[in-house]
Amino acid sequence: MTELNRRTFQAASGLGAASIALQSLLADERSDRRPHHAATARSVIFLFMSGGPSQVDTFDPKPALAELAGKDVPESIARNVPPIKRAGLKNLMASPWKFSQHGDCGQPVSELFPEVAKHVDDLCVIRSMSHRNPVHGPAECVALTGTSAADRPSLGAWSLYGLGTPNSELPGLLAMNLHTDGMQHPQAAGWGAGFLPSKYQGTVIDPVKGIRHTSMPSGISVQQRTAELDLLKQLNQRHLARVQDHSELAARIESYQTAFAMQTSAPELFEINTESASVQQAYGLDRPETALTGRGCLLARRMVERGVRFVQVRVGGWDAHGNLKGNHQKMADRTDGPVAALLADLKQSGLLESTLVVWGGEFGRTPTMEGLGNGRDHSPAAYTVWLAGGGVQGGQAIGHTDDIGYTVMDHPYRPQDLHATILHATGIDAKQLTYDHHGLIETPVGVTGGNVIPGVFA
Repeated sequence: MTELNRRTFQAASGLGAASIALQSLLADERSDRRPHHAATARSVIFLFMSGGPSQVDTFDPKPALAELAGKDVPESIARNVPPIKRAGLKNLMASPWKFSQHGDCGQPVSELFPEVAKHVDDLCVIRSMSHRNPVHGPAECVALTGTSAADRPSLGAWSLYGLGTPNSELPGLLAMNLHTDGMQHPQAAGWGAGFLPSKYQGTVIDPVKGIRHTSMPSGISVQQRTAELDLLKQLNQRHLARVQDHSELAARIESYQTAFAMQTSAPELFEINTESASVQQAYGLDRPETALTGRGCLLARRMVERGVRFVQVRVGGWDAHGNLKGNHQKMADRTDGPVAALLADLKQSGLLESTLVVWGGEFGRTPTMEGLGNGRDHSPAAYTVWLAGGGVQGGQAIGHTDDIGYTVMDHPYRPQDLHATILHATGIDAKQLTYDHHGLIETPVGVTGGNVIPGVFA
């Protein structure tokens, strides 16, 4: 089969002069828009730890838990616990892991993360994240869209709407769902476009199989495929001219162009065997426990290297209602090395300066034992995320929780504040980016609002 390139494809299928008008209509959707202020990050990698990592076992040490193990939550703290969690105030449980100070900043990190701890001088740890939804699915929607209703655009979709994408040959929002253990099924709203035009919808990819349907099917000739696409183009353009404003159809037309471009760019993106043996080993591709997460993290680096605006790497399995020690150790074994390798790789190449890396889940976990199973229950009242790169001031912790890590003591920040902070790094003012949704002027932080978290940026 002769090689199909963009020029011969356009000539053969009538996508040359006949499609110039359509391409010009869509051009402003693919190109960069003007940011509200100088950006410190060109791309975002959101490492989403689905299931709820325990803050008191990872980045928010609480020595008092060892002293109070087996006792009830002190009344001075219990009175601040949300009513929905008042039933779980008995049997405090000490962390199975020790914390040690690391880096020049002396930031404490659990022994769960010996590799990530080496990068603590680049991390801005926010210990006072808080919201009120204790259920996985809705809470994941809160964390990624700002509302539990799953009816709003994802953070990644807003970033594309606000800035476009610098690479028209790859989708601007790519999501990978890894290790969907147990009941933490991916929430499509987390990469969806919501009420924004459909062209801002994210693309879900398999880190092993790649992007589906981007290669020519066997038995299909170039002539046959171009004839099919030419017919589709004519029918879609005729319908679009008749209905005029139809975001679904406009997105479909553009998707054909992107899909053709991906026939050459996507396969190259996934050729990670071109990476050196030392790089592949650093990401853990040679070890069963880290191979999949490592591949996802390495692909994330390759994506931002190629100008992808927003990458979401979702690692499920952190839900530790029983056997906290076994669960979190397994999850740390999966993620510690690959995440550290990503940070080191980005820093070594200079990409960390222009890439914002975010780590966190939909909520935290209680400092008490759930039942008798040595696990912890869901706790959205206080949890931890961290950010690195993209203009972030590393080596610091923002906000703090009570002595046992159950509630936020000062500077509580909601997911909407985190979203405003992430968008700020990319040059977007979340309160100035607007979309007219049936007469309601919407912003990424919704009617409840959200503010950039003070102190995050250098």
